[in-house]
Amino acid sequence: MRVQERFPHRGLTQQCAELERISEQTIERIRWFETPIRWLIRTTWVMSSIFVCASFAIVWLITTQNPTAESISKAELIQAGEAAIQELVFAGAALWFLLTLEGRWKRGKALYFLRELRSMAHLVDLRQLDKDPHRLSNDLPDTASSPRSDLTAAELGRYLDYCSEMVSLISKLAALYAERLDDAELLQAVDEVEDLTNGIAGRVWQKISLIGPK
Repeated sequence: MRVQERFPHRGLTQQCAELERISEQTIERIRWFETPIRWLIRTTWVMSSIFVCASFAIVWLITTQNPTAESISKAELIQAGEAAIQELVFAGAALWFLLTLEGRWKRGKALYFLRELRSMAHLVDLRQLDKDPHRLSNDLPDTASSPRSDLTAAELGRYLDYCSEMVSLISKLAALYAERLDDAELLQAVDEVEDLTNGIAGRVWQKISLIGPK
């Protein structure tokens, strides 16, 4: 609201509105991350029960067979045991896939949302890129190709303040995902977003310091 009131016709206003939308969506996303995926949990429990029962059944069948009987030889019993073990290994891999599916699913979603925040930070950086405090002086006049600059020193300082606040908010939104999901790859992505926003904020504050008291 403050950005819209101060700079109603600037692209930063649209950028701020988009960031507000993402902030509201982040609250809903965090709630989704905190909510267990119940159908997936039920499916995992069913598959786990089937796996355990099948394991006991195979072990029972193998141990109760009489290798001296005419119906089955010792070599056939060994082959059957090897086949059973192989099936159990495949079933165990499938079960492990289900047990880790929820975490990987949520991690993929979080990484996608972090890429969205990273893109937003780059766009804010683009907005402040041509806001050069040195152009406030008359020592070096603009050329025909110079970007339009109609901001006073006070307005430019306030514009850069808003850019700094926006990248700070982006950093805080990224940190929310790290608090809800304990994943090494996700934590690395959050650190990258924070490093990016800290770099942008540093450049912005450098410009603000050049403007001086407003």
